[in-house]
Amino acid sequence: MAGIGYTTLHAPHAAPDRQQPASVLLFRKVLLVEPDRHAMAALEQTWSLVSFVECCRDFQTARRRLLAYEPNLLVTNLHLKAYNGLHLVYLAAASGLKTRAVAYANVHDPELARETQTAGAFYERLPRLPFVPRCYAFQMLPRTDRRDPGVVERRQTFRGGRRVPEALSS
Repeated sequence: MAGIGYTTLHAPHAAPDRQQPASVLLFRKVLLVEPDRHAMAALEQTWSLVSFVECCRDFQTARRRLLAYEPNLLVTNLHLKAYNGLHLVYLAAASGLKTRAVAYANVHDPELARETQTAGAFYERLPRLPFVPRCYAFQMLPRTDRRDPGVVERRQTFRGGRRVPEALSS
């Protein structure tokens, strides 16, 4: 597991029948930022089923890797000790990177969810995050999160368009 200031890179290890066709997936590289090593291990295992994953445990390393690695998807915890994960979302947007972002927190905070959506990222809660990686990989999702930030999503899967169940079943 990565120590503070270190990153790890993992290739997808899903069975061949579980991988998606190359033309359907939106991302090939994921940058995962999580300061808790136990939560990172679980998220890393889940997200590496669908893409290459690079993991960072602190803001400074994540910032350097975001600019050098240029991931297709940024998955960041909003609480990164002295920093906020939204700083990474803003940095990606200001740098002109074509990176889709998912920011998450351990508990639902409507104001933080609203600010995350304003920044152009999708907002999730940590308990839902292991269930939704494949949903973010497909083109049928809107470019921005249009869910009501004041409502706690109780479903384990992403609630999207009418074609989302097709994406989940494949």
